[in-house]
Amino acid sequence: MHPADSIISARWIVPIEPFGVVLEDHAIVVRDGRILAILRRDDALAAYPAASHVHRPNHVLLPGLINAHTHAAMTLFRGMADDLPLDIWLNQHIWPAEARWVTGDFVRDGTELALLEMLQGGTTTCGEMYFFPDIVARAVADSGMRASVGMIVLEHPTVWAASADEYLSKGLAVRDQFKGHPRVSMMFAPHAPYTVSDRTFEKIRVLADELDVPVQMHVHETAGEVSNSEMESGCRPLERLGALGMLTPLLAAVHMTQLEADEIAVLAARGVSVVHCPESNLKLASGLCPLSKLLASGVNVALGTDGAASNNDLDMFGEMRTAALLAKGIAQRADVVTAAEVLRMATLSGARALGLGDRVGSLEPGKEADLICVDFSRPASQPVFSPISQLVYTASRDQVTDVWIAGRQLLEDGKPLIADSKAILGRASAWADKLRSTHG
Repeated sequence: MHPADSIISARWIVPIEPFGVVLEDHAIVVRDGRILAILRRDDALAAYPAASHVHRPNHVLLPGLINAHTHAAMTLFRGMADDLPLDIWLNQHIWPAEARWVTGDFVRDGTELALLEMLQGGTTTCGEMYFFPDIVARAVADSGMRASVGMIVLEHPTVWAASADEYLSKGLAVRDQFKGHPRVSMMFAPHAPYTVSDRTFEKIRVLADELDVPVQMHVHETAGEVSNSEMESGCRPLERLGALGMLTPLLAAVHMTQLEADEIAVLAARGVSVVHCPESNLKLASGLCPLSKLLASGVNVALGTDGAASNNDLDMFGEMRTAALLAKGIAQRADVVTAAEVLRMATLSGARALGLGDRVGSLEPGKEADLICVDFSRPASQPVFSPISQLVYTASRDQVTDVWIAGRQLLEDGKPLIADSKAILGRASAWADKLRSTHG
């Protein structure tokens, strides 16, 4: 029998796969950062007596949550331009602020703040899309967390690159730099159909296919985006992307608030994932993603928060609850989009959308030991009839007590073991003072 490094047990374990299963009084056996076995607690202790043992008697143990779409550095813009329509929010506030303030230091400090927030909230992996992916990747590597980092692509110049070709070449250089890293992977991140040309999409399609690298972009985020595309190109964005060969299982389309029945069928047939960001979409009044119809059609739907400038938090527990309740309200049916489905969106479906489904997102032997414990002893989570329902409908991120990534504990009793919280918060405060001088 192989030796084990550690045993982590809890009152309940929700492995995600098999779907909807809850194990009582079981344990996860970890060796070399991976799940070696899932056994009854007494059997695990008897089989591996030399392994260290962590037991959480009032907790549920589950895979780390996966925030499939973030703009981490935008935590430094949190609350800066609230209660505005998307076009005004972007054109008059966010893009001018980015042009003035975004530097490598800004991205590093904002990303470290975001990673700390996500860690304390039980998120172990994120799909990240922003400038300076080299700095983002380094911050993730140093933090102990896991991410799929976007190789951002636009046609117009920014502080990161001057042309689409330069975005691609610099992004691929970052990919080469972190190739083989155990916790940092890369994806192509063209911003949106309205900011990327056909020529650039064709290049990305060829590169993604050759390298087997995922692609993530904002698609059908607003009705205005769709109508503008129809006026300019004579077709809706998804139709244009389909003609360019972009609709493949490598694509994760973010937001997707404007969808017709035939488009949902195309997404399902071509294996495209959707990343649903309900709270950001609601706050910016962008539209409503037809979640229940996507799931019913067999589309892989992940869950993301978007950036903290539009959400305004990176709270996946809140995102799960909002997604479930919003779907029921839209369908006017209480039995659509169950708690178990939403929990899978926030774990295994997110992993699949990021190309990491074989490594994380569920508790299975051979997968990476990315685990979190959630304390159900709080009054708001008692009594417990269904741990899965409790996770989605009552639990908060403040109940996350422990986090392990690749078997390494990064959060214990709610306290980070690696991140320097005081220094991170100090740098965030200094940035707030700078931004306040120009944005009020």
